[in-house]
Amino acid sequence: MLQLYQSPIRLRADPSRVVLRPFHLAWNAQATKGRMLQLVDMVRALDMRTARSELALVFHDFESRHLQTQNILMQRYEELEKDLELDGRRIREEKKLLIGAYFCHEYSYAAAALMNPSVTLHPDQGELADGYVRILISLRAVGEGHISSIAFREGVITTDRKFELVSQPRCAIAADTSAGDPCHQNGNYVSVFRSPDSSISGTVIFPVTDAQRNGLEDLRLTRFEHVDGSIEWIGTYTAYSGREIRSELMRTRDFSRFDLIPLEGTAAQNKGLSLFPREFNGRYKMIGRHDGKNLFIIESDDLGNWGDGQLLLEPKYPWEFVQIGNCGPPIEIDEGWLLLTHGVGAIRKYSIGAVLLDKDDPSRVLARTSHPVVSAVDEDREGYVPNVVYSCGGIKVGDDLFLPYGVADSSVAFAFLSIKDLLATM
Repeated sequence: MLQLYQSPIRLRADPSRVVLRPFHLAWNAQATKGRMLQLVDMVRALDMRTARSELALVFHDFESRHLQTQNILMQRYEELEKDLELDGRRIREEKKLLIGAYFCHEYSYAAAALMNPSVTLHPDQGELADGYVRILISLRAVGEGHISSIAFREGVITTDRKFELVSQPRCAIAADTSAGDPCHQNGNYVSVFRSPDSSISGTVIFPVTDAQRNGLEDLRLTRFEHVDGSIEWIGTYTAYSGREIRSELMRTRDFSRFDLIPLEGTAAQNKGLSLFPREFNGRYKMIGRHDGKNLFIIESDDLGNWGDGQLLLEPKYPWEFVQIGNCGPPIEIDEGWLLLTHGVGAIRKYSIGAVLLDKDDPSRVLARTSHPVVSAVDEDREGYVPNVVYSCGGIKVGDDLFLPYGVADSSVAFAFLSIKDLLATM
């Protein structure tokens, strides 16, 4: 029986984590602009004493809950000035800020759930004790309207199968498309930027395009080493518009700028792509499940286009008869590539397993677990979506696998397991 070393740390939904977001009037498309102008005119018609009093109330109620409140309100006003063709020369600064306030709202980005984590090496490994490793965990945070965003937590793994989370900053700030210019778009991708006043743990990446409108889901983040030795963090995720899904990439070299890039090709029309952390003879490789049931290995000359690929794995054991998928980027170990998988069995019960792929030719399956490594049992069955355990990626730390995983689409648990013992079960 494979032993899991469970951490006592558990991450759960947290309605106290809020950010300021644009507020859009819920009117039909024809009426919206006129209604927006009416609201602007109502603020402009206020005498200055009343306007200052209302603005003071806004700051009294909300400034302690957010960083850069004044800048956010002014930025929102500037967006409205452009969209509504307002003459800013005729509007006092206090009223500009108040107009911005009427078109913002607080959004609790993790009020419904935290789930489906992945983990990677933190870009900063300085000032650590021997054997300690700094890590960065990505999370799917779900808030009002079931909108999914990307959140982060930083932590340190020690040498005794324990880890500590770095405290979150008091306030969270949404990554923004504006960093000196109103919008940073290049061809078919958009870039968002972490606020210089925010840590990585205090940064939230929200949907910014129509294709992402209802969520950025299940980021599978990996530290990618290019052939020239340069390092980049690349993650695959699902963009959900509310009607359609597609796979996209998040690319960053410093976790200050994030490029969000749509993918093309057959495999990109579904979810669950996962990137190998290095090239193979000048070509990139992914694991995908574009038929909704089986796992494929896919090759490409560039990171932007992914075709059908080659069948890698089919469901074999009862706990995965419905479908199999990957649970994050393949992990390179001495014996080959360790690929974490998920299987869906009877009563739509999700379990996590593992596969060993050949190091030089990962299209060759060397071994696989016949029984789940982690499954939904006892208290880990209950939640928003019961009977589900799911991960978007683990990491090798010494001789162990460190595995964060989502529980019932409601919380995130953490466990260590011996890689040697895991291989022995295959």
